[in-house]
Amino acid sequence: MEWVFSLLQQVIRIYSYALIVYILMSWFPNARESSIGQFLTRICEPYLEPFRKIIPPIGMMDISPIVAILVLNLAIGGLSSVYGWLLQVI
Repeated sequence: MEWVFSLLQQVIRIYSYALIVYILMSWFPNARESSIGQFLTRICEPYLEPFRKIIPPIGMMDISPIVAILVLNLAIGGLSSVYGWLLQVI
């Protein structure tokens, strides 16, 4: 059971890193048109889209990816809490 929670936490962390790389790619011209950029667009945009609908940009700055990464970090904490709770119950 522990490996399932550990695996989920690692997947969420890797996805967080992918989001950070995707965000940083916006600073470089034509970076998102590369094969890596297109791959990251396919995996990151579906997750970021709901946040962009809810959180409007502040001036020229889009803060929705920051909130999206914060939500992923909260998910990791939630998984840890659920795992700790399950250990007490079992």
